[in-house]
Amino acid sequence: MSQLREYSDFKYFIVSSPAEYVAHVEINRPLKLNAFLEDMWIEISRIFAKLSHDPEIRAVVLSGAGERAFTSGLDVQAASQSSGLGDSGEQQQQDGARKATALRRHIDDFQNCISQIEKCEKPVICVLHGVSIGLAIDISCCADVRICSKDVKFAVKEVDIGIAADIGTLSRLPKVVSSFSWVKDVCLSARGFGAEEALSVGFVSQVLETKLEAVEAAIKLASLISSKSPVAVQGTKELLNHARDHSVEDSLRYTRVWNQGMLQSNDIKSALLSGLKKTNPRFEKL
Repeated sequence: MSQLREYSDFKYFIVSSPAEYVAHVEINRPLKLNAFLEDMWIEISRIFAKLSHDPEIRAVVLSGAGERAFTSGLDVQAASQSSGLGDSGEQQQQDGARKATALRRHIDDFQNCISQIEKCEKPVICVLHGVSIGLAIDISCCADVRICSKDVKFAVKEVDIGIAADIGTLSRLPKVVSSFSWVKDVCLSARGFGAEEALSVGFVSQVLETKLEAVEAAIKLASLISSKSPVAVQGTKELLNHARDHSVEDSLRYTRVWNQGMLQSNDIKSALLSGLKKTNPRFEKL
């Protein structure tokens, strides 16, 4: 596994390439259970924006460094001292409308940074292990596929610190799983749940014995996806995400417009010929 030189300037993330056309992004603050500082959510946005347009990458695996946690969520102590969540002398002098405006802008910045994972044109496979609470749910809901290890400990923890989750869980989780009752159960109570429960409602698609096995399964899946036409794969992600948020009729119309351009790709000919010749196709970078 080689570190990608173009991504070596990030302080809190390690970006490597474990297989051709696959990037592995690791949250790298293990001594603090990979808890997020403001600089970290700014970095993760930059990383996924860059991966989205990188022709050398066709699929991304996202995991947390260390054995104890994917992420324990927001570093609450650091956040309480920041300009967004603190109560500095300057903020105390402001009226309610100005305080609210500053908070809205801060939340908007945070939301946009985490949403960059979902906006990435390449499929993102999230591997969750150990402590995976709060922001871990926001982040993993942005991924296309979620895999976990048996030791995972999930929770939508925000109500336990006196807030409604505001970075994406309440918007995305109901569209990810099969039961809205279950979503309200875990979000209103902040209770923990494990791997088997997550699998039963469709939050994850695979449960592996260990973190190492889960990461290996994710890399294997990412390699398989990367062997396919990037035009077809990226188009499929775009159309599925559009279908999730629109009516069937709107989605069919969008698919027609999308494919009137994408059907002109040389990838179709390459895939068909390789099928006839029983060879592995090679596709141009996108």
